[in-house]
Amino acid sequence: MRDLEILMNPNKLVKYLKKPAREFSKYDIIKYIDDHHIDMLNFRYVGEDGKLKTLNFVITSKDYLESILSTGERVDGSSLFSYIEADSSDLYVIPKFRTAFVNPFSEQATLDILCSFYTKDGNPLESAPEYILKKASTKFTEDTGYTFKAMGELEYYIISEKNDLYPAKDQKGYHSAAPFTNWENLRTEALQIIAQSGGKIKYGHSEVGNFSTETHQYEQHEIEFIPVDAEEAVEQLIISKWILRMLGQKYNATISFAPKITVGKAGSGLHVHMLLEKEGINYMANDVGLTDIAKKMIAGILNRAQSLTAFGNTIPTSYLRLVPHQEAPTMICWGDSNRSVLVRVPLGWIAKTNMIKDANPQERGEVPYIPGKQTVEFRVPDGSADLYHLMAGLILASKEGILSKDSLDKANKMYVNVNIFDDEHKDLYNSLKSLPTSCFDSATCLEKDSDFYQKDSVFPKGTIKGFVKNLKKYNDKDLSERLYNKQVEIQQLVEQYIHCM
Repeated sequence: MRDLEILMNPNKLVKYLKKPAREFSKYDIIKYIDDHHIDMLNFRYVGEDGKLKTLNFVITSKDYLESILSTGERVDGSSLFSYIEADSSDLYVIPKFRTAFVNPFSEQATLDILCSFYTKDGNPLESAPEYILKKASTKFTEDTGYTFKAMGELEYYIISEKNDLYPAKDQKGYHSAAPFTNWENLRTEALQIIAQSGGKIKYGHSEVGNFSTETHQYEQHEIEFIPVDAEEAVEQLIISKWILRMLGQKYNATISFAPKITVGKAGSGLHVHMLLEKEGINYMANDVGLTDIAKKMIAGILNRAQSLTAFGNTIPTSYLRLVPHQEAPTMICWGDSNRSVLVRVPLGWIAKTNMIKDANPQERGEVPYIPGKQTVEFRVPDGSADLYHLMAGLILASKEGILSKDSLDKANKMYVNVNIFDDEHKDLYNSLKSLPTSCFDSATCLEKDSDFYQKDSVFPKGTIKGFVKNLKKYNDKDLSERLYNKQVEIQQLVEQYIHCM
């Protein structure tokens, strides 16, 4: 099994070194660089704006290479994080060898490695987003005995000059194939590059959003991943965003992860699927359905859903997406295969079936039963999400639900199995709590929950205060009402945030 994992892995380092990325050592990196005549090394890390940063090194000798890989390098923390003072701003960036991949865009042979931030004393930077997630994940496993795994659904629009050869059908782009989609090749190229860079991909496809103006074509696409450890789940999303934007530059097309592109058309979410694992076994479902511990996890997430928007929906246009009848949640509830709920339980191959034999009568061998695919899906976030903080918040909320005695009862009360927006279910709709409707409201919810996030020193106080301050700066309370029917102003706002995190 290990040999197959290595043989079929698209990551060039994994194949050459004949070991999984999690086992990479400093000398593995040196060996790959030496054997493949790599000219340059890039340290990559994420600043406060959620985008990848780069520090370039020309490799001049083995001694210099070993020095870089052994001790990292200094960076100016005050230019990366607004809360770090300029008079004490030096930070170390230390490479994480498991993240190494061959840069697919550099003209020179180049290796990229993600880094962690450390202080002058050699300790992890407490306020670094990736360290906050690491603390949350470690505490979760210590307190519950489970590993929290996750993956994201990365939705995005490709905006390009109009092509009239095969015109788009408005909002009918779901799973379209070439030639009725113009950018399938960009998506498949992205899939290959992301996989080669370490991303664990489930699939890619075109999405519902498909429309055109007099001059431009707008196509929505999605890449979905396989659940992995929380830190890796965030890393593969961040790298994937970078890869897609680089391909957009290559093909002279705009790639946008913004939650809303225009009024009345499908917005882009960044749904997060989660599961609980112990000793390689998924504990979300058994042969009859969702487990109690999965329901308790859901209850915890619903309980903190309002403040989680502070991390998952961070710009004013986020709340133009969270409106009724747009397959985006507005009320706090959960259900099975129901796209109007906040937490959805998608089909998970729970039933033992013979579908494959029914479709393939010639199949004579035993069909293996492959359990463990069940996840639950948090449908609120969008492409503006601060991914490290969002994932950390989801982990803390899940832990609270798992450890609380009344969570199962709460989960049962918030379950719905109908479309809550139908008039016949108005009483049910009115009984549910609603999500915030602006960044300002989201900040207010986060203030109320600040003690929860700061418990056990997972989120530093300054981090929560920073989010509240930044969200309130937008002054977007009642924005939807102020912009009602003002199409020009709405479009100006959309364009202002077209390149979110």
